[in-house]
Amino acid sequence: MRIDESVSGRMNTGVERVSWALQVDAGVGPLRFGMSSAEVAAALHVSEPQSRAGGPFDREDYPDGVKTFYDEDELVGVALDAVMGPQAFFAGFSLNGSDPRRGREYFLDYCRDHDRSGRFTPDASFVLLDSGVVLREQQVGGVRLTRPLFVTLELMRRVVERDSYELPLEGVTD
Repeated sequence: MRIDESVSGRMNTGVERVSWALQVDAGVGPLRFGMSSAEVAAALHVSEPQSRAGGPFDREDYPDGVKTFYDEDELVGVALDAVMGPQAFFAGFSLNGSDPRRGREYFLDYCRDHDRSGRFTPDASFVLLDSGVVLREQQVGGVRLTRPLFVTLELMRRVVERDSYELPLEGVTD
């Protein structure tokens, strides 16, 4: 698959992207929720992450824009870059590199048409509650594009119960 769509419809990096499938509450691509850091590195065919950061969730950054998040040393979230690395879709919609307004409209329509629940977070991300999908934004050049965060349903339940939206942050919030 080639990246050939952005807000302007003219982005074309010429880079082939692998497509990662979401398995609700199980993981995305080769990554499974509950994995250790070492298991994640092995699944991504690297010896270790490029960098690590603490916070409410421990974060590891891997090549190609993959970020992983851990709670008590178990994988609970995976974020993917807007324009590089794995591409992910939800019900036919490209979660990486789309126009954020179009993404929000798509998810609102999806919730209405499929009797599903979603919410906006204080940072204007859209959360599809029963699938663990969070649609966030990333600044790329002069445009803002969508990027996905996938989390466990247990983490999503905790967020909703507390009404706090304390979700992993990818560190790409400009």
